Amino acid sequence: MNFNQSFKNFIAPEIVLVFVTMIWGGTFLAVHYILNYTTPMFFVGCRFLIAGFILLFFTFKQLKNINKNDLIAGILIGGVLAFSYGLQTIGLKTITSSESAFLTALYIPLVPILIWIFYRKLPNIFIWIGVFSAFIGLILLTGNSFNGINFNSGQIYTLLSAIGIALEIILISKFAGKVNLKRVTVIQLLGASIFCFLFMPFVGETELPDISWQFIVITVGLGFASTLIQFSMNWAQRTVDPSRAAIIYAGEPVWAAIFGRLAGERLPFLAIIGGVFVILGVLISELKPKTRTVRDSIGN
Repeated sequence: MNFNQSFKNFIAPEIVLVFVTMIWGGTFLAVHYILNYTTPMFFVGCRFLIAGFILLFFTFKQLKNINKNDLIAGILIGGVLAFSYGLQTIGLKTITSSESAFLTALYIPLVPILIWIFYRKLPNIFIWIGVFSAFIGLILLTGNSFNGINFNSGQIYTLLSAIGIALEIILISKFAGKVNLKRVTVIQLLGASIFCFLFMPFVGETELPDISWQFIVITVGLGFASTLIQFSMNWAQRTVDPSRAAIIYAGEPVWAAIFGRLAGERLPFLAIIGGVFVILGVLISELKPKTRTVRDSIGN
């Protein structure tokens, strides 16, 4: 294989993740809008149900070969998907799409921290500096001061969702290359949908909302987006290190802020500075090259 072909094979998954990040950033505004017509957990459940059936239509014949590893990977990833997207959507009821995107981006420096907790791989000094920068950004972004930190419920739900997304990235990398990509993606999407519907009573959603045309159009559209996002992440992270992927995902709140700005959202000046600190924290945390890849650490 010549150099040009090797370069193309290396860069293609990263380009895919860049486009996925752009689409992901645009979904924040759409979700923020649709919450005027539905409830959070029911919407997320429907979104993943549609996404799962879309992919099922194209991969039905392959499902007959599902094995134990496919089921375990799909159920685990589906569980954290329901947790993260459900809480993130609940948070969007009370905060703007731009703020939600920047807060969600905190999952990126969380990835190496969680790898340290679970796999005893000590983060380097740049990661700690990045986490500190992201923390400063968090304080400014949420309108708090260091004299009295007080997060509202929407911010808390969104921060918790960031932990779920960090776990999703780690799980995808752990199972990548060991399971069938299409089968696992179907299982995780349908599993996330089931989990969301089961969680509805626990978040106060005891009655089904009315079904409007706005709900149908946006839910179907985001269902297609979820299929593309989840399948692309699973495919690309077979070769892209999770921390490297996390750097690419750092563009997600930037795209969300651009779309939010176009829609008329205006973040306070300090919140914008906070968002910059979050992004800097993300980038700083990955400055030092690793002698042993994170994938090697979490794959054993």
